[in-house]
Amino acid sequence: MEPKEATTSETLDHNHQISQEHNEDPHHDLDGNIDTSTREMEDTFFSSTSSPISQKEIVRAVEVVERDSLAIADSFSSLFASLRIALSEVSSRSVDHVQCFSDAAGRLQESALDTATKGNLYINSCLRLNEEMRGIDTLAMQLKVLRRNVDALDTAVNTLVRFP
Repeated sequence: MEPKEATTSETLDHNHQISQEHNEDPHHDLDGNIDTSTREMEDTFFSSTSSPISQKEIVRAVEVVERDSLAIADSFSSLFASLRIALSEVSSRSVDHVQCFSDAAGRLQESALDTATKGNLYINSCLRLNEEMRGIDTLAMQLKVLRRNVDALDTAVNTLVRFP
């Protein structure tokens, strides 16, 4: 337990103990003084002078309160169980979503790296082709000169082959 949690727990235990001490004797007020008027009223209320009908009514009222208390306790228990299940489902779904997001991010990263690698290969191929094409201008000039020579030769052959 961390120091802060230990202090909080000790404080709660101390407060609970004080509360228990005050609840043990209901005839004490908050300052610890004895409240004699409350004790006298209780003695009068529970004395044998009260009629049997009122005692039966009191017992019935206590039974109703006890039954209602049990129903409330069951209701709270059911509510907390439902909340625990809902929290468990939400936590489970959150873990599933985080795992799904992690998988998707991993696949996206793999695809991006693969695409970047292929893009770099394409760029390198283009650069190599560009280097190889630099000498093409001189080849093109040589081809133009060769074509002129072939055209001149063709013209000369045509004039020689034709007899006037």
